[in-house]
Amino acid sequence: MPAEKLFPPTWIATPNSLQKTAGELEAFLRISVDTEANSLHAYREQLCLIQFSTPVTDYLVDPLSIKDLSPLNPIFENPTIEKVFHAVEYDLICLKRDAGLKVVNLFDTMQAARILGYPQVGLDSVLFRKLGILLDKKYQKADWGKRPLSHEMLNYARLDTHYLLELRDSLQVELVERGRWELACEEFIRLAQGNGHDKSQIPAWQRVKGGQKCTDRQLTILQELCIWRETQARRINRPLFQVMDDKSLVAVAKAAPEDHAGLATSGLTLRQIEKYGNQLLQAVERGKGLTLLSRPSHAHPSQAYMDRLKNLSEWRKVVALKFGTDSDIVLPKNWMHQIAEKNPKNMRELKPLMPQSPWRLEEFGRDLLKTLNKKTTGIKQKTKPDQPG
Repeated sequence: MPAEKLFPPTWIATPNSLQKTAGELEAFLRISVDTEANSLHAYREQLCLIQFSTPVTDYLVDPLSIKDLSPLNPIFENPTIEKVFHAVEYDLICLKRDAGLKVVNLFDTMQAARILGYPQVGLDSVLFRKLGILLDKKYQKADWGKRPLSHEMLNYARLDTHYLLELRDSLQVELVERGRWELACEEFIRLAQGNGHDKSQIPAWQRVKGGQKCTDRQLTILQELCIWRETQARRINRPLFQVMDDKSLVAVAKAAPEDHAGLATSGLTLRQIEKYGNQLLQAVERGKGLTLLSRPSHAHPSQAYMDRLKNLSEWRKVVALKFGTDSDIVLPKNWMHQIAEKNPKNMRELKPLMPQSPWRLEEFGRDLLKTLNKKTTGIKQKTKPDQPG
């Protein structure tokens, strides 16, 4: 159905209208959901829009006008109402961080597409492949914190959920036909259990890509550079990367320059040096004089653990190749590390390391146990290429 023939979405911007909408949503066993944030446009991103669609109505909820979103709790936490998302992990973070909302019972159309081995899993690609619908993603990086939103942005937002219910049903049919429905259900449970793990509480220097390869002194300098970047980003209300990207920050920390020429040698642009040069050099100087930063202590892994992890990793790649999926679909990375660490001896010990995953346990459990202590890396599995169940 062409977008211009759709009924206008219902704009929800008052507590009373939200309460009414929550009551309407509760009447359905399946609704689609999406969120929009302003992560590309503000220092501290926030939830700016929540979209809902039912078979009859599209709703746009304005969290910037409604501070208390708790009327939505009975919807999100109701296990009998399935919430359909596309790429749910970031939505879960925003909903939990800014609204205290926890999601129970979800279906992720992107994860379903990954399980089916689609080469492109963006919403526009999957919608076109399954339903022949062309979706314009021109507002994907728009500033959703601005008000009022244009008619075009409102329509864009509603289309992110309008077709999800139909897409979900089409994907379920294919998952069932290819014997992957049970695997998908386990993945949806696993995603919901994560429910918005936010890494923002981890110290900034530990979140900088490339910082792991710094010496202790370089890491101490990097910490001061991170503090400087946070201060700048907060002052101008812009994301960290718009002040300076991680790669440049690490390069300065490693070079520990003493003058503007040294900053240039580190790879900074003339504009960056003119704008921030003196402040960067001051941060570097502070880092040189501070007590060395203490890295998080991690026990050195045993060789036996590393061998088990290598075996599991190779096994996972082989099975994923035969399934035509990514390896984390076969066995999530954190599960793989736990299994390598605990080294279970039987199915009873393996089961709690693969929580709420009976299909994977039955399909892969015995091979996993054999693989754990395999002496060679030449691993061959007898897995059906297209119908694993």
